Amino acid sequence: MPLLRRVIGAVLRKVRLAQGRTLRQVAAEAGVSLPYLSEVERGTKEASSEVLAAICRALGLAMPDLLDEVRREMLRAARPATSQFRTAVAVQRHGPRVSIGRSMVCARASSVFSAAQAVTITGVPGSTWSSSLR
Repeated sequence: MPLLRRVIGAVLRKVRLAQGRTLRQVAAEAGVSLPYLSEVERGTKEASSEVLAAICRALGLAMPDLLDEVRREMLRAARPATSQFRTAVAVQRHGPRVSIGRSMVCARASSVFSAAQAVTITGVPGSTWSSSLR
């Protein structure tokens, strides 16, 4: 799992670059030094909540929006590759194989298959998949 300060910095940098602004512009508006803002964006300095609030104001970004994006990035980084697939649609267990939504994970081989391959392998049509593990 990445360090929180690195994720916060990456999100701040992404927002700043999306706005087409320079470190110098944002640092001046936030009332922090350019080197300090650069260190925050690179995740080498952990900014206080007051400094984060000032940077957010300079970027026109609400603090809850920053924290929501940081949360999404942390969750994305924490999930194993196979959990990138949503489990909302259908899940069914067949021995060591688990079908998840539109993809299938073979637990022993740690392989991911398409829905069509999952139907071929399990012999179970996607329309019969249940909504929870049995």
